[in-house]
Amino acid sequence: MIALDQISKLYIEHHFNLHESITVIPNFFNLTYIRNTGAAFGLLSRAPESFRIPFFIIIPLIALTIIVLIFKKTKETQVLMISSLSLILGGAIGNFIDRVRFNYVIDFLDFHWFNYHWPAFNVADMTIVVGVILLIFYTLEHDRKST
Repeated sequence: MIALDQISKLYIEHHFNLHESITVIPNFFNLTYIRNTGAAFGLLSRAPESFRIPFFIIIPLIALTIIVLIFKKTKETQVLMISSLSLILGGAIGNFIDRVRFNYVIDFLDFHWFNYHWPAFNVADMTIVVGVILLIFYTLEHDRKST
Protein backbone atom coordinates (compact mmCIF):
# COMPACT_ATOMS: atom_id res chain seq x y z
CA MET A 1 0.00 0.00 0.00
CA ILE A 2 2.91 2.35 0.62
CA ALA A 3 4.02 1.93 -2.99
CA LEU A 4 0.49 2.54 -4.33
CA ASP A 5 0.19 5.63 -2.14
CA GLN A 6 3.51 7.08 -3.25
CA ILE A 7 2.98 6.24 -6.95
CA SER A 8 -0.47 7.85 -6.94
CA LYS A 9 0.90 10.99 -5.25
CA LEU A 10 3.82 11.12 -7.67
CA TYR A 11 1.41 10.89 -10.60
CA ILE A 12 -0.73 13.74 -9.24
CA GLU A 13 2.32 15.88 -8.45
CA HIS A 14 3.73 15.50 -11.98
CA HIS A 15 0.52 15.61 -14.03
CA PHE A 16 -1.55 18.23 -12.19
CA ASN A 17 -0.99 21.85 -11.28
CA LEU A 18 -1.67 22.75 -7.68
CA HIS A 19 -5.46 23.03 -7.14
CA GLU A 20 -6.14 21.67 -10.63
CA SER A 21 -9.22 19.49 -10.66
CA ILE A 22 -10.53 16.93 -13.14
CA THR A 23 -14.10 15.71 -12.90
CA VAL A 24 -14.28 11.92 -12.81
CA ILE A 25 -17.96 11.57 -11.82
CA PRO A 26 -19.94 14.82 -12.12
CA ASN A 27 -21.27 16.20 -8.81
CA PHE A 28 -19.59 13.35 -6.90
CA PHE A 29 -15.86 12.75 -7.48
CA ASN A 30 -12.91 14.78 -8.76
CA LEU A 31 -9.17 14.33 -8.79
CA THR A 32 -7.88 17.57 -7.26
CA TYR A 33 -4.26 18.32 -6.36
CA ILE A 34 -4.16 19.68 -2.78
CA ARG A 35 -1.22 20.24 -0.46
CA ASN A 36 -2.32 19.58 3.11
CA THR A 37 0.02 21.23 5.60
CA GLY A 38 -2.16 20.11 8.51
CA ALA A 39 -3.48 16.84 9.85
CA ALA A 40 -6.80 15.21 8.95
CA PHE A 41 -9.27 17.78 7.60
CA GLY A 42 -6.48 20.40 7.61
CA LEU A 43 -6.29 20.47 11.41
CA LEU A 44 -3.35 22.64 12.52
CA SER A 45 -2.68 23.79 8.94
CA ARG A 46 -2.57 27.41 10.10
CA ALA A 47 -0.28 26.74 13.06
CA PRO A 48 3.15 28.36 12.78
CA GLU A 49 5.69 26.30 10.81
CA SER A 50 8.02 26.36 13.80
CA PHE A 51 5.42 24.26 15.66
CA ARG A 52 3.75 22.39 12.80
CA ILE A 53 6.80 20.90 11.05
CA PRO A 54 8.45 19.36 14.16
CA PHE A 55 5.02 18.25 15.44
CA PHE A 56 4.24 16.35 12.23
CA ILE A 57 7.63 14.65 12.32
CA ILE A 58 7.77 13.75 16.03
CA ILE A 59 4.16 12.57 16.55
CA PRO A 60 4.19 10.10 13.61
CA LEU A 61 7.52 8.68 14.82
CA ILE A 62 5.98 8.09 18.25
CA ALA A 63 2.87 6.53 16.67
CA LEU A 64 4.96 4.29 14.39
CA THR A 65 7.01 3.15 17.39
CA ILE A 66 3.85 2.30 19.35
CA ILE A 67 2.41 0.37 16.41
CA VAL A 68 5.63 -1.64 16.03
CA LEU A 69 5.62 -2.43 19.78
CA ILE A 70 1.99 -3.61 19.55
CA PHE A 71 2.94 -5.72 16.52
CA LYS A 72 5.64 -7.46 18.56
CA LYS A 73 3.05 -8.47 21.18
CA THR A 74 0.49 -9.64 18.63
CA LYS A 75 0.13 -13.38 18.08
CA GLU A 76 0.39 -14.77 14.54
CA THR A 77 -3.14 -16.15 14.90
CA GLN A 78 -4.57 -12.64 15.39
CA VAL A 79 -4.94 -12.08 11.65
CA LEU A 80 -7.47 -9.25 11.91
CA MET A 81 -5.26 -7.39 14.39
CA ILE A 82 -2.21 -7.86 12.17
CA SER A 83 -4.16 -6.70 9.11
CA SER A 84 -5.49 -3.60 10.84
CA LEU A 85 -2.08 -2.64 12.24
CA SER A 86 -0.47 -3.23 8.84
CA LEU A 87 -2.93 -0.90 7.14
CA ILE A 88 -2.49 1.80 9.78
CA LEU A 89 1.30 1.44 9.68
CA GLY A 90 1.43 1.55 5.89
CA GLY A 91 -0.78 4.63 5.72
CA ALA A 92 1.20 6.39 8.43
CA ILE A 93 4.45 5.66 6.61
CA GLY A 94 2.99 6.90 3.31
CA ASN A 95 1.98 10.25 4.78
CA PHE A 96 5.19 10.47 6.84
CA ILE A 97 7.23 10.18 3.64
CA ASP A 98 5.37 13.23 2.29
CA ARG A 99 5.96 15.17 5.51
CA VAL A 100 9.70 14.48 5.39
CA ARG A 101 9.99 15.25 1.66
CA PHE A 102 7.69 18.27 1.38
CA ASN A 103 6.47 19.40 4.84
CA TYR A 104 2.94 18.68 3.57
CA VAL A 105 0.87 15.72 2.40
CA ILE A 106 -0.41 15.40 -1.15
CA ASP A 107 -4.18 14.85 -1.20
CA PHE A 108 -6.18 14.35 -4.37
CA LEU A 109 -9.31 12.22 -3.83
CA ASP A 110 -12.07 14.81 -3.76
CA PHE A 111 -15.57 13.51 -3.02
CA HIS A 112 -18.53 15.85 -2.94
CA TRP A 113 -22.26 16.03 -3.44
CA PHE A 114 -22.82 19.12 -5.53
CA ASN A 115 -21.47 21.93 -3.25
CA TYR A 116 -21.00 19.77 -0.14
CA HIS A 117 -17.37 18.64 -0.02
CA TRP A 118 -15.63 16.00 2.05
CA PRO A 119 -12.02 17.12 2.65
CA ALA A 120 -9.66 15.73 0.01
CA PHE A 121 -7.61 12.71 1.04
CA ASN A 122 -5.20 10.11 -0.39
CA VAL A 123 -4.52 6.36 -0.50
CA ALA A 124 -2.58 6.46 2.80
CA ASP A 125 -5.56 8.11 4.52
CA MET A 126 -7.86 5.39 3.18
CA THR A 127 -5.66 2.61 4.52
CA ILE A 128 -5.49 4.29 7.93
CA VAL A 129 -9.29 4.61 8.09
CA VAL A 130 -9.86 1.01 6.99
CA GLY A 131 -7.21 -0.15 9.48
CA VAL A 132 -8.85 1.77 12.34
CA ILE A 133 -12.28 0.36 11.43
CA LEU A 134 -10.85 -3.18 11.44
CA LEU A 135 -9.09 -2.48 14.75
CA ILE A 136 -12.36 -1.29 16.30
CA PHE A 137 -14.12 -4.38 14.97
CA TYR A 138 -11.33 -6.60 16.33
CA THR A 139 -11.47 -4.89 19.73
CA LEU A 140 -15.27 -5.19 19.98
CA GLU A 141 -15.17 -8.84 18.91
CA HIS A 142 -12.29 -9.60 21.28
CA ASP A 143 -14.11 -7.91 24.18
CA ARG A 144 -17.32 -9.82 23.37
CA LYS A 145 -15.49 -13.15 23.40
CA SER A 146 -13.70 -12.45 26.67
CA THR A 147 -16.93 -11.72 28.62
